[in-house]
Amino acid sequence: MRRPSRLLIASVALLGSLGAACGSHDADTAASATGDVTVFAAASLTAAFTEIGDAFMVEYPESKVTFNFAASSELVTQIGEGAPADVFASADKGNMIKLADAGNNATEPQVFATNLLEIMVGPGNPKGITGIADLADENLVVVVCAPEVPCGTYAAQIFESAGVTVTPKSLEQNVKAVVGKVTLGEADAGIVYRTDVTAAGDKAAGVEIPAATNVVAEYPIAVTKEAANTQGAQAFIDFVNSEQGQKILASYGFLAP
Repeated sequence: MRRPSRLLIASVALLGSLGAACGSHDADTAASATGDVTVFAAASLTAAFTEIGDAFMVEYPESKVTFNFAASSELVTQIGEGAPADVFASADKGNMIKLADAGNNATEPQVFATNLLEIMVGPGNPKGITGIADLADENLVVVVCAPEVPCGTYAAQIFESAGVTVTPKSLEQNVKAVVGKVTLGEADAGIVYRTDVTAAGDKAAGVEIPAATNVVAEYPIAVTKEAANTQGAQAFIDFVNSEQGQKILASYGFLAP
């Protein structure tokens, strides 16, 4: 008897995952979406996940979602030290790998969104910054995330790809801190996610980074090993991957996986 090809098996698996991502929660998952669900999520997901959490609780009124937003690297450390988390959503694969290497994931991580990096500048771009090369100017106050934070790792990759040496005036603990420095006028420029520029509105402007130099940030999510509410956690992840969840993410500028 002829065996089905690996491609066919992969296609069937992919169709299955796509079907789950289209918003059709099965009866078991819907019934299990009760109780408290604690989500540890990357700082760049703050606005989008807050809205997703609200929508989730409308659909599942017997549930309550609580968020802890911080740098992905900090969240992995907290989980490793025993902090109570049901779900972990990272802004990069590296920190999710750290979680998995420590045996702290209960489900296989899956990428639910992507993002791009951008140069954030003040309203109207008063310094006339046009690209990464301009950030090498020592007269500019440039801030980026610390190296262990995803946005800091991405910034370093972008500088290396562009062949530019940039000396940041400060290394921030998460991307929201970079945004704060720029929007408050304490920095001339910072490397942030495109979604952060969108969220800042008229408080900042963005300078696009060419695709050849830019980095595509991938956001994976998983149920944690010590989750107190594993069924509720999986229901939340299913909701993030559902049509409604993906629409909310898109409305904040996130791209599809």
